[in-house]
Amino acid sequence: MKGVRDLAETVDRAFAAALYAQDDAGLDTGASVLVAEPALWPGVGQELLARGEAYVRQGWERGWQPADVLRLVRRDLDERHLRITGDLIAAEARRYARLPARWTDAEAWWGSDGEYADQLAQRERTDRFTLAGAVLEVLRLLIRLPSIEPVGPLPGDPADPGEHAHIEPRMLGRIRALLAKAEATTFPEEAEALSAKAQELMARHTVDEALLAARGGGPARVPGASRIGVEPPYEEAKAVLLDAVATANRCRAVWNSGFEFSTVVGFESDLEAVELLYTSLLVQGTAAMTRAEAAQRSGGRKRTKTFRQSFLLAYASRLGQRLAETAEHTAAEAPDNLPALVARDVAVTSRADEMFPRTTTTRLRGATDHAGWEDGTAAADRAHMGGRRSPLPR
Repeated sequence: MKGVRDLAETVDRAFAAALYAQDDAGLDTGASVLVAEPALWPGVGQELLARGEAYVRQGWERGWQPADVLRLVRRDLDERHLRITGDLIAAEARRYARLPARWTDAEAWWGSDGEYADQLAQRERTDRFTLAGAVLEVLRLLIRLPSIEPVGPLPGDPADPGEHAHIEPRMLGRIRALLAKAEATTFPEEAEALSAKAQELMARHTVDEALLAARGGGPARVPGASRIGVEPPYEEAKAVLLDAVATANRCRAVWNSGFEFSTVVGFESDLEAVELLYTSLLVQGTAAMTRAEAAQRSGGRKRTKTFRQSFLLAYASRLGQRLAETAEHTAAEAPDNLPALVARDVAVTSRADEMFPRTTTTRLRGATDHAGWEDGTAAADRAHMGGRRSPLPR
């Protein structure tokens, strides 16, 4: 009977063949080694799970977070690999009594770790060779993760010394309800007014929080950061939209096109506002684009990629202008608060420059479809309520 030492050597040989090879042929070799002796399979599964946890932790130490890794796996591999990655993240998370904000709610679904391999095979309904190859592919991706800018504490680390001010739960509920209604309605004017009210609440909260900090109320706070996925298709237009929302809420966004996310730097409550509003406006913009395409098709024109790209670029561009107008108007209502807001902006800019000392400007692909641009601009500019144009698009 094989002992623990022999089991470890078997896994080591499989890893040497699969994880560090430059081509995919090594994956088959590694998988063959792992399944060569059926009696070892439960132990192999337990060993793969343990080593996978270590690679996951290594990814966190390099600046990655669960959503970032899952996004990358979804892009480069498939749904089976995504589920396996989720298992490794859940297994690693069991080590901690408390996880950082925006981490993961995944839980280990299997029995003991020694049962993981067999229960995984049952879930995936596939043979052991295919399963072993999939696990090795996930582990190979994990060990190749480069270092990126960290955006928060690691699991198990002490909490940040400064408390984070979140949006007050009652106000957060109002904002979410407004945006949900804006996404659900088919009336442009109503969606416009609902989104405008949500942005107004967010902006006023920022002003109030800045004034409280300037007066010495509450604990000292510093800007933080979060990542928001910016995935294909039309990722350039989405990055422009996110940048517009971030800027309007006194944050800064830095887009990483290679890894399909933007890092948003700002105070905690503003980061929450950015994620809420960006997600909602993206849903609303996509719905408006679908309706515009239907109108184009009814006129005899086929749906095209250039139409959609141009639509979303115009939507994001015009929306950015209107969001900026709203932010300026809210700040101007209380000019005495301007120094507090400026101090907040300086702190955010300083933090962003510290995290990203070197950034580049991205040249966007042009909007080449005139009808798409016109329809996208109209979608961001259309609504009027009671004869008064609302400051936000649908």
